[in-house]
Amino acid sequence: MDDAPILICYDGSAGAERGIEAAATLLNDRRAVVLNVAPPLTTAESYAMLGPTPPDFEELNLASAREYAQAGADAARRAGLTAEAYADLAAPTWEGVVDVADEIGAAAIVIGSRGLKGASELLRGSLSHELAEHAGRPVLIVPPARSHP
Repeated sequence: MDDAPILICYDGSAGAERGIEAAATLLNDRRAVVLNVAPPLTTAESYAMLGPTPPDFEELNLASAREYAQAGADAARRAGLTAEAYADLAAPTWEGVVDVADEIGAAAIVIGSRGLKGASELLRGSLSHELAEHAGRPVLIVPPARSHP
């Protein structure tokens, strides 16, 4: 496990950027795999599939995931990490992240948190909490920056 990579979840958000910064500060001696997991189909795309000649949404979503993963790997390299991009499709997202972590033998998963609380968290879900519950390995959840009064 000493040479196992870290898995960094990246979606282009400020939280994901903070996750990269934390990984570079705390885990900079490890190789990083920067992951974006997209859904195979969104709800809107599911309806569009009923049309006469729907586009290949899975391929479009995977291409988008690759772009996000590459942007995240580039950001990780700028932060001083040795990083590679990895993209996947999965629903629910946490299962895709856990599957990739298992596949690469990740030492830990790093994820930025949106800082949702209460009803917002229940309605929008929390990938970080799902990962902490299901990953079976350390999960570094990086909170949003503190807002100073």
